[in-house]
Amino acid sequence: MKAVGVIVEYNPFHNGHAYHLQAAKETAQADLVIAVMSGNFLQRGEPALVSKWYRTQMALLNGVDIVLELPYRFATQKAETFANGAVSILDAIGCHSLMFGSESGDISSFMQTVDYLDKNKERFEQNIKKNIKSGVSYPKALSLSFQTLSSPDNILSLDKPNNILGFHYVKSIIQQNSPIIPLTVKRKNADYHDEHFATETIASATSIRKALFTHQEGKSSIEQYVPVATNMLLKEYLAEYGHFHQWENYWSYLRFRLLQMSPEELSEVYEVEEGIEHRLIAAALESTHFKEFMQKIKTKRYTWTRLQRICVHILTNAKKTDMKSTKEIATYLRLLGMTNNGKEYLNKYKSQFALPLVSKLSAYKEKDIVLDIRASRVYSFGVGIQTRERLLHREYKQPPIYIK
Repeated sequence: MKAVGVIVEYNPFHNGHAYHLQAAKETAQADLVIAVMSGNFLQRGEPALVSKWYRTQMALLNGVDIVLELPYRFATQKAETFANGAVSILDAIGCHSLMFGSESGDISSFMQTVDYLDKNKERFEQNIKKNIKSGVSYPKALSLSFQTLSSPDNILSLDKPNNILGFHYVKSIIQQNSPIIPLTVKRKNADYHDEHFATETIASATSIRKALFTHQEGKSSIEQYVPVATNMLLKEYLAEYGHFHQWENYWSYLRFRLLQMSPEELSEVYEVEEGIEHRLIAAALESTHFKEFMQKIKTKRYTWTRLQRICVHILTNAKKTDMKSTKEIATYLRLLGMTNNGKEYLNKYKSQFALPLVSKLSAYKEKDIVLDIRASRVYSFGVGIQTRERLLHREYKQPPIYIK
């Protein structure tokens, strides 16, 4: 059985994702799709709209055959680390290819760019350090450094979010010496950060979330932008837990953490560097909600995304010693769900997987998975007291979801 891999967040699953899955199976001529999906906290430092279990159901009901969790240690990181973890999981489970969406849509430009930057690595990295010293953020330093190189034809534009991720996917495949074949499809209509609906059927996840939060009662008109199963599950989640997850739900807990920690304790948290701990504490004293807090701590050097990731690590108490590991690749495969087709693949090839397959938490003890458990516990505080226990204990009691 030939498997094509996808790396996703599905926050939530929408029509653009359905198009991506169809293109993945057709282009790769694959028998099934395996998704590596972020858990309850995401790459941009945000809590997922609904839990990983509901997003797993969305995936399985819309064409994915196996859903594996991208561990917290990778899911809440910059693009390079995010890609390393995800690619290592797809490689370990035997994926033939990886399909990702991009603004480019031309896989040859990704291959050429990775090769070009590898040959100019020393000069490129020197330029990055020089730009960071000037006070700009890392993504900006990366873009400026890339622009200073005299690029040949067919080089990728690295100022687009999906191009950047795709670049790191291809780079990770090459660095890990993986046999995975990278494939890309041009993103359809909606840009990644669009806050408004772009067409009659395709919208970004950002614009869908904005509509849902604007109309928390569930009457927002998103039906034309998401599959029927997604719309059903979003309504079900709202009915079961009362509201969707967003940063404001966690503000009181984050503020408590900041105000009861000393600057020295805070500096031990991952990504808290360069004395920003003092700025965080001062802003927490003066802010009444999360957005106000973020506006107070935002600087030219720190992007909004990086600051949100810092906040996630403070909330989950993810320390530098927890997040930094000698291994830059995953150490286990956490199974969240499967279809009949996926079950057949697992039964057939499980003995050949390069990493242990984890379907029961009680059966596996590992440092990284403790972070995943802690993140799920914290995530449960994003809903009301009456329903929190249900979400809190689902991490332990929920077996992999099986869609027949």
